Amino acid sequence: MTSTSHDRLLIIDFGSQVTQLIARRLRELSVYCEIHPYQNVTDAFLAEFAPKAVILSGGPDSVTREGSPRAPQSVFEMGVPVLGICYGQQTMMEQLGGKVVSGHGTAEFGRAFVTPNAHKLDLLNGWFGNDKEQVWMSHGDHVSQIAPGFEVYGTSPNAPYAITADASRHFYAVQFHPEVHHTPNGAKLYENFVKIAGFSGDWTMAGYKDQAIAAIREQVGDKQVICGLSGGVDSSVTAVLLHEAIGEQLTCVFVDHGLLRLNEADEVVKMFRDNYKIKLIHADEAELFLGELDGVSDPETKRKIIGKLFIDVFQKYANGIEGAEFLAQGTLYPDVIESVSFSGGPSVTIKSHHNVGGLPEKMGLKLVEPLRELFKDEVRALGLELGLPASFIGRHPFPGPGLAIRCPGEITREKLAILQQADAVYIDQIRKHGLYDEIWQAFAAILPMKTVGVMGDGRTYDYAVAIRAVTSVDGMTADTYPFTHEFMGETMTRIINEVKGVNRVFYDLTSKPPGTIELE
Repeated sequence: MTSTSHDRLLIIDFGSQVTQLIARRLRELSVYCEIHPYQNVTDAFLAEFAPKAVILSGGPDSVTREGSPRAPQSVFEMGVPVLGICYGQQTMMEQLGGKVVSGHGTAEFGRAFVTPNAHKLDLLNGWFGNDKEQVWMSHGDHVSQIAPGFEVYGTSPNAPYAITADASRHFYAVQFHPEVHHTPNGAKLYENFVKIAGFSGDWTMAGYKDQAIAAIREQVGDKQVICGLSGGVDSSVTAVLLHEAIGEQLTCVFVDHGLLRLNEADEVVKMFRDNYKIKLIHADEAELFLGELDGVSDPETKRKIIGKLFIDVFQKYANGIEGAEFLAQGTLYPDVIESVSFSGGPSVTIKSHHNVGGLPEKMGLKLVEPLRELFKDEVRALGLELGLPASFIGRHPFPGPGLAIRCPGEITREKLAILQQADAVYIDQIRKHGLYDEIWQAFAAILPMKTVGVMGDGRTYDYAVAIRAVTSVDGMTADTYPFTHEFMGETMTRIINEVKGVNRVFYDLTSKPPGTIELE
């Protein structure tokens, strides 16, 4: 689906690890934008895309290297505002007649402070209230000579041209990264830039919903659609959106692998079959999955077994849906970006939990991906527009392999039952204390060990449970949530008292990195 009805901003990607954050900042301002690798941005592409403004991202290369990436020269001839960030600033200067140097004294990494020059610039409205601004630098080169027509508006210790602009042509360039949270006032720069460019802020989820429904109807026509429903936010929003668009033409297949949270399968069936009246096949195949996992302890082997069985089970039930020509997936925009690497080719891996294996090709189905232009927070906003309960939309992420990766070592039915109950008590505690929405992800895991304990004057030899809670923006990095000792003591007591088979509770304090959020 192409959002031609919206004002559009183009982000030309030079390989920065934080380019997605630029897009997120713009979407937060109700501005529609797309990220495209610099190699794909040709003159023909620019003419078709017709951006209202362009941002040149950062990147790891050096503009002083022969053959290093450049923006199409036509970007600077379109008459639209252009903002260069870090590498984007440097290539802008080189391409417009300035100079960049490498060597001793040109690098600057981490926190820095930019001080203003006397000139006034609309891009900097709301900046320099305290005569300096904290920014995040990450550059090995710096601009040594600005291009003709540019003036200096801010400097830092190792970036004499930290902020430059040719205000008459609306060309702006900064050496730092305003998109990261280490530049506390960075969002204001983006707000000023889109205001200068004349964006109306027409990117809303209410408008997107209507547009998406129309696009689904046009793509699908009167054909049948199958949707793999996991009960997670992405697949659920996809299902409800499709149902609103095509009604009875949609059939959802819910593969119940027996590795869900306590009562989760019943809740999914009740919500979608009973409340939304969506045609739903409940593929209860817990015994099949658990049987195949019996005696398996290697985490990668577990994932492969679950992934293969999921495809087999989904295909078995989907083959019984007469006339199906489309498969719906909850692919999000970050998945689309990750599927095209910086070199313009396919990425090494695509997250398996966002794609139903090779099912589209295997079953001869065409794909419907109505969320492929959205970030996660936008999916949640769309879910609210569609009437999904806020408590459901705000649920913490849950992995595709389910509790299998929260049960290190061999999976048994006994351990799963203990884990489901411990997790339920833990999440109930978090909700009772009003902490659920402050935490990005929280869960319990059952450890592959038993410990000696004393309960009721008797010796016990039971399982140990680890509980985990992290704060994060996107799951790429994470910090542990700082529970109080009182909360931890109360939670530990409840788990041990209410869950038979547990006599010890640990709290996992590991951040990401060096750890991962999940245990396996």
